[in-house]
This record gives sequence, C-alpha cells and structure tokens, in this order.
Amino acid sequence: MPKLADIDIYSPDTFQREMPHAMFARLRREAPVYRQEEPHGDGFWALTRYDDVVALSQDSATFSSERMGTQIDDPPADAMAMIRMLMLNMDAPRHTAYRKIVATGFTPAIVRTLEPRIRGAARQIIDAVAPLGRCDFVSGVAAELPLQVIAEMLGVPHEDRHRVFDWSNRLIGFDDPEFSTSIEDGQRAAAEMFAYAQGLASERKQRPRDDVISVLMRAEVDGQALSEAEFDAFFILLSVAGNETTRNLISGGMLALIEHPGERRRLIAEPSLIRTGVEEMLRWVTPVITFRRTATRNTEIRGQRIAEGDKIVMFYPSANRDEGIFEHASRFDVGRDPNPHVAFGGGGRHFCLGASLARLEIRIMFEELLRRLPDIELDGEPRRLRSNFINGIKSLPVRFTPA
Repeated sequence: MPKLADIDIYSPDTFQREMPHAMFARLRREAPVYRQEEPHGDGFWALTRYDDVVALSQDSATFSSERMGTQIDDPPADAMAMIRMLMLNMDAPRHTAYRKIVATGFTPAIVRTLEPRIRGAARQIIDAVAPLGRCDFVSGVAAELPLQVIAEMLGVPHEDRHRVFDWSNRLIGFDDPEFSTSIEDGQRAAAEMFAYAQGLASERKQRPRDDVISVLMRAEVDGQALSEAEFDAFFILLSVAGNETTRNLISGGMLALIEHPGERRRLIAEPSLIRTGVEEMLRWVTPVITFRRTATRNTEIRGQRIAEGDKIVMFYPSANRDEGIFEHASRFDVGRDPNPHVAFGGGGRHFCLGASLARLEIRIMFEELLRRLPDIELDGEPRRLRSNFINGIKSLPVRFTPA
C-alpha cells in the first residue's frame, strides 16, 4: 500500500483515469484534513469528510470565495479583477446583491412552469437518435437538453447554442488538451463569448424580451446599472454553469444505470422512484469535484491549525461517499432516502442557484429515456475529462434497440 504522502488528489491525471474513491476513503479514515502538495503553488488543505465540507460551506466569514477565487490554482494577479466579477467568486454583501438579480428566475415555482417545454425538448432529442440504434450519448443526448434550456432562458438563438457548447468546453476543460491547448485558448474563448454577449445585450436594449439578458439589462446594484464587464461575467457564469454540470450528470447517471442493471430495472418497474433515483445519481456522480476557499483568519479544522491566507479545497465526491453519513455509501441505490448529498454544494450562500432547474431536466430526461430506450448499453469505452474540477465524460458510445 502506498504511503499516505504519495496520495495525489491534485493532478488532473488522477481524475481522468477514474474518480479516486479509494484515495478519498483512506483520507476520510486517516487524514480528513490532508496537506496536498501542488507543483505550482504552496499546497492546500483537502477536506474529504461530509461534516467538514458542510461546515466550511456555511462559514463564508472565515472561508472566503472572493480573496483568491474558487479554483484550486492561484489565479494570475492581473486576472483577479475579472475573476471577482463572477458571482461564484464573491462574498457577502456583494454576492447577496448580485445573486438577487437572477434568483427570481430560478425559483422552484418558476422552474415548474418550464416542464412542458423541457419535456417537449427531451422528446425531440430522443426522437433524433431513437431510429439510429446507436449514438454518442454525450453529444447526442446529454449535452442537448441543458444546452437548449439555458440558451432559451438566456435568449440565445437556437442555432447558436452549439457555439455556447464549444466556448463552455474550452473554458471548463482547461486541463484537457482536447478542449484547451493553452491558457491563451481559454482566454480567446472568453473573449469570443464576451463579444457575442455584447451583441445580444445591444439588441435587447432596443427590443427587450422575456429572457435573462433583458433582466440583466434592467438590473441595478446600489442604484447603478451593470457595467459591460459585470454583464459579461453574468453571461459566462450562467451559460457555463447552466449546461456543463447538468450535461455531465445526465451522462454519468446513464453510465451508472448501465453499470447497475438491477437498479435500472427497479426504476423501470417503479416509475415513482424517479425522484429518489435522480438524487442518487447526483450523489453518485457529483459533477463538480472541488471548490476552493481561502482562510480570512487563523482557525482550526479538526484540531489542524489553518493560517490566514491558507487554501482549503472541498472534495464533494468524497463527502458524498462518507460512510458516517450514507449507509452503504458505496452502493448505488435509486431508492435511497434520506439522501442529504452535497452535489449542489454544502448549503450556505453559494448553494447552487440552478438546483431546481437541474433536477427538473434530469428527471424529465430519464423518464423519457427509460420509457423510450430502456435497453441502452455501452458500445465502446467511455472517455473521461482530464480535470480536477469537473467530473465529466467526453464521450459515451451506446447502442440500443432502434425505436
């Protein structure tokens, strides 16, 4: 057995092979506040237990999102101003004011009104692949629904949705050479996205519509309209967050059902289990692997001294397999209840704004898939994203009885 110090939960290569659940289990047992070295930084404290992830998430006064952002790697100094314009990288009270601008569009009541349109979109997506008998599930099915939904909510024309998909891949997949060959390429993707967003903004100023971009054009913070940079930051965050994580959950959830045929049969036999089934997919897959915080003062976690300025990283897939919280944590159980997973964050101010929308999209997509294509199976090896941030599947070849 390797030494504890040999465990590496920083390298993106670790996560491209598989989610390192054996490493996480050992850290939860032996070093729940683990000092992880990194090649281009000072190292960080890795939190792998559920209770610590939740406690950290709910103490934004001690653990800041704004000081150094929420990604593991320290950002360049010249990028900090832009990074802090993303709501994800704000602390209260600034975060509260910006979140309030768009929160009303994502309430459970508002999201429920979208169900007929989302179900119609899901059926059309399946209609397109059903006669073929095989497809790449990621591009053919999983990517399409969240992409169409967030494009419609933002006001992006349907024919431009795949431009958002490409920009999103290049921004999120910065550690994967297939999507982003350099930091410069990621910066180019952001610049292209900003230019596109400004074109939409200019149009909405002249002709407002019932979409999020029109809401942002009317929005004010402390009596001031959003600046061009603030609008760009909103557009990029909602575009990427609105399609990337849900896409990877649908892909990972499908793979989980393929690998656990007994649980898929349960869902088909008992359709009422779909809601608990969706929650179990969220726990099992956990599309976001990490978020980072920075200590604002000297403190302690489980007796370990944390100095002001230290970097602390929460590992959500580990928290979601914590044996102290989840009975038979390593078992995929579509009837699991209760299921207090942290796939949308551990609560607090940064709980995922789009949680209700994501749950609705996932539920509808699997209701339709299980009804229309109940015998999906692998038709090749899945290819995973090289990333310590997103638990992604780039390609999932599948086959099924043509319908």
